[in-house]
Amino acid sequence: MKRTFEDALNSWKISGMSKPLMVIGARQIGKTYLLKEFCKNNFDNYLYFNLEQDTEITSLFNNTFKPEEIIRGIEIRLERPIDIEHTVFFFDEVQVSENFITSLKYFCESDKPYKIICAGSLLGVKLNRFNSSFPVGKVVLEYMYPMSFKEFLMAIGQNMLIEEIIYHYQNMNAMPDDLHEKALLLYRHYLIVGGMPEAIKDYLDCDGDIVKFNRNIVKSIVEMYISDMNKYTINKAESVKIEKVYLSIPRELAKENKKFQYKLIEENASKRKFETALDWLNASSIILSCYNTEKVEIPLKVYLNRDVFKVYYSDVGILNSICDVGVNDIVNDTNFMFKGAIAENYVAEEFNTMDIPLIYWKSKGDAEIDFLLTTCDGIIPVEVKASNRIQSKSLNVYMDKYKPKYGIRFSVKNFGFENGIKSIPLYAIFCLNDLKG
Repeated sequence: MKRTFEDALNSWKISGMSKPLMVIGARQIGKTYLLKEFCKNNFDNYLYFNLEQDTEITSLFNNTFKPEEIIRGIEIRLERPIDIEHTVFFFDEVQVSENFITSLKYFCESDKPYKIICAGSLLGVKLNRFNSSFPVGKVVLEYMYPMSFKEFLMAIGQNMLIEEIIYHYQNMNAMPDDLHEKALLLYRHYLIVGGMPEAIKDYLDCDGDIVKFNRNIVKSIVEMYISDMNKYTINKAESVKIEKVYLSIPRELAKENKKFQYKLIEENASKRKFETALDWLNASSIILSCYNTEKVEIPLKVYLNRDVFKVYYSDVGILNSICDVGVNDIVNDTNFMFKGAIAENYVAEEFNTMDIPLIYWKSKGDAEIDFLLTTCDGIIPVEVKASNRIQSKSLNVYMDKYKPKYGIRFSVKNFGFENGIKSIPLYAIFCLNDLKG
C-alpha cells in the first residue's frame, strides 16, 4: 500500500543519509513494513535487527558507543563481513535500549558512510524519559501516523476519485451527486475501518464489503496498546492510571463541551494524579491533544493555554471500536448524538497526518470553534458538522469578532462558497495541505 511517508524516506536518502533516521509513531501503523520495503528497494544490502528480540545485538550497545566496534560485533555474530558502503542498517524497537539511542551521535560523527534507520513503537515515551544526553542535531526525526483517508482511497484504487475531489476543491464547485455520495460512503467506511494498515488490508480482502470487515482486528490493536501500558511503564500503579485515562476519552468526547475534565476518569480524579498518565499517552502517539488558544493572534502557539484542551484518539477506527458503534449506524448515517464526536475525532486525525497543529478557540461565553488553522490567508476558523444541519451560532460569533478572510465548514454537504464560508465535504480534508502557512 502506497504511503505518503515514503516522501520523508526519499528526502532522507537524497540528503546523503549522513545522519541516522529515527521514525517515531504508534504501534501497528506500518512502520516496520514500510521501512523494510524502503531498505529492500533502495539499497544493495540491508540488515534488520529487532532490539527487543535480538538480545545479542542489543548487548553490543551496552559495552561501547564506538561504531567500528559495534559493526565488528555484528559481523562476528553474522559470521560474515559487511559492506558498509552499500548496506543500510535498520534497527527496530529501539525504545528498549537507551544506549543504542546514545550511540547514534557517534554514527553521525563517524567519517565512514554508515546508513542507519531506527524505529520504535514507544519512542516518544522513551525520549521523554531519556536519562542520557539525546543526540540533538545528530539525528533526523520523522513522525509517522496511521493511514489517512487519502491513503485509504489510494489503497483501494480510487486515485481518479482523489483527482476529482481535488479538482472540485480547487474550483469550489459541487461534485456530481453520484460521486459525492460515493465519496461519502467511502468516508463512512473509513470511520469504521480506521487507518491501521492491517485493518485496511482486511477491508481490501473483503472487496470493500464493510459488513464482512473483521472488526476484531482493531479490537486486538486496542488490546495491544493496553498491554504496552503494562509492559512499558514504571510500575503497575502507573499503567492502571494510563489505561483509565485512555478508556475515559469517549466520555470526554460525549460532552457538548469537550474540554478534558479529569473528574470523568474516576471519582475524585485530579490533574496531579493523572497528568503524567496523560503525558505518557501523548508521547506514545496513541492520543491527540488539541489546545485552547486565549488569543487569536499569529503565532497561535504563543497564546495556547496548556491547561485547557480536548483529547482524541489517534485513529477514528479505534474510537468506534472502543465505543462499539454499529456498522449500520455509521453507513446509514443514523442520527445519533455521538456522531459529531466521531466526525471531530476524524478531522483531528486528518490534521495530525498533515502536521497541522491542533488548536481550538472558545469565547468567554458559549461560542466555540472546533479548530483554528494558520494559513497563507491568515488564521482561519474551522467548524465540523457531522450532518446536513449546518447552522452555527459559534461560527457567526467568530466571523463577526475577528473578520477572517473566510471560514471553513466540514460537513456532508457538497463543495460551495457562500456568505464567506467555504463548505468542504468531510472526505476532502486532505485538500487543505495547500493552505498551510
